Amino acid sequence: MSFRRLSVAAFAVMALGAQMAHAKPCRDEKGKFTKCEAPPKPKPCRDAKGKFTKCPAPASSTAPATAPK
Repeated sequence: MSFRRLSVAAFAVMALGAQMAHAKPCRDEKGKFTKCEAPPKPKPCRDAKGKFTKCPAPASSTAPATAPK
């Protein structure tokens, strides 16, 4: 019985801790709460005709290095 209570308590602490870590209140310069802006969703890549295409690799990704000749 003790193990069950301990596991329920541990689960409750983890669930509450995850919510607290995820909640980041947005505040202005005066410290008042404001509406948080969501990050923009990536738009699907399309060609000139409007058809979906494969998106190019982001510039930050590293391309395979070629050996100097």
